[in-house]
Parts: sequence; C-alpha cells; structure tokens
Amino acid sequence: MANQVPVYIQIHDQLKHEIENGLWKVGDRLPSERDLSVKFGVSRMTLRQAVQTLSDEGILERKIGSGTYVAREKVQEKMSGTTSFTDIMESLNKVPSSKTISFFHSRASSSEAEKLGLEKGDQVLRMERIRYADDIPICFEEASIPADLVEGFSKEEITDSFYHSLQEKGLEIGQANQTVTAILASEQIAEYLAVKRGDAILRLRQISYLTDDRPFEYVRTQYVGSRFEFYLEK
Repeated sequence: MANQVPVYIQIHDQLKHEIENGLWKVGDRLPSERDLSVKFGVSRMTLRQAVQTLSDEGILERKIGSGTYVAREKVQEKMSGTTSFTDIMESLNKVPSSKTISFFHSRASSSEAEKLGLEKGDQVLRMERIRYADDIPICFEEASIPADLVEGFSKEEITDSFYHSLQEKGLEIGQANQTVTAILASEQIAEYLAVKRGDAILRLRQISYLTDDRPFEYVRTQYVGSRFEFYLEK
C-alpha cells in the first residue's frame, strides 16, 4: 500500500524524533532550510511546512534574521483552581526561586479594595517579585494581600512561598478568578525578564480565595510568552 502520510509530516516526525533523542538539544540552532531540504530531498516549501508545524507545536522557535532553534520547554499552568508557582515548578522538576523588588504596606486603592472585599482605608501588603524556574525568569508578579490576613507572618513566609505558609497556618486555599490578555513587554518588564522591549507577554489578573470565599490575594502577573503557557482542563 502506498504511503498516504504527507511528505511534510514525515519530515516533521523525523525532526521531532531527532530532537527527542538528543540529536538537537534545547537552544540548538537547526541547519538552514536549504541544508535541511537537501538532507530530506524535498523542496524548501515542503521543508518550511514541516518546520512551521513544529513551531506551532512549540517544539521549534523561529527567530527572524537568526534561524530556527529547539525551543525551551514551556512551563504550563492549568487554568483551573489555584496553584502555587512553587508547586508548578517542582511538579516539572524545576527549581523555583524569586527576587523581591518591593515589599511594603499601604492603604488599599479603590481597585484593590473592590477586588479584595476591603473597606476604604484598609491596609494591604503590596509586593513585587520576579519568579524563576532553574534561574530563568518566567514572570514578574505584583501582589496585593489584605494586611490583617498576614499579620504575624514573617517577610520570608510571604515572599518564599506564600501559599505554603497559608496552609501551614491552617488556612485552606480555594478557587480563583483568572483573566488572561496578550500585551507587549515594556522597557522595565523587558529588563526584569531578560527579553526585548516589545516581546510577547501574557498578562494574568487573578483573585484568589480561601475555601470560606474570602479573597486573600489580588495578583497581576506578566509572563514571558515564549516560556510559559496556560491550558484549560474541562
């Protein structure tokens, strides 16, 4: 029986097999389209179709003016419930870490009061952090937390792994409301996350709740689009 698999899919499968078996490692630059088309004995159009399919799957990354590279494995977060950054990283066998940019108390803004169910004049703890996986910056996070909720917490208990600290103090974490939009990296965010100004950024706004429905955190997070992806589970 004649092989019914399109040629570009056969090339796709062969390149994917080579990557999975270590011939090409994360960050490696693949040979040019011309060289690959010669290797596989196909037109550059067919070769390009195979490469584009691998790019769409997140296996390869095409950089204009530079070439095609084996993409880094993206960190994934399931958009269902509330999961700590630390837990996500550890589940992927990555080492989580963070750098605190700011940490202070202030009166809640009208937006913070609305999102956290606070009264005008109530205090919030605000902090800004860069979060890392294996020392690679993944996101920049701005968090607002009701000050009375974390009274008696040390700074380390909040900045190192806030969710774990809540659970250790007997507070049960519930669900979250999440909104994701696409934006471009500002100059400051680009510097924090080691990307170029104007690179793709995923912005997540999240309100997290305890199991008694009390909002305990309002977070605005900017993720590097090429290093992180969300997925929905139904």
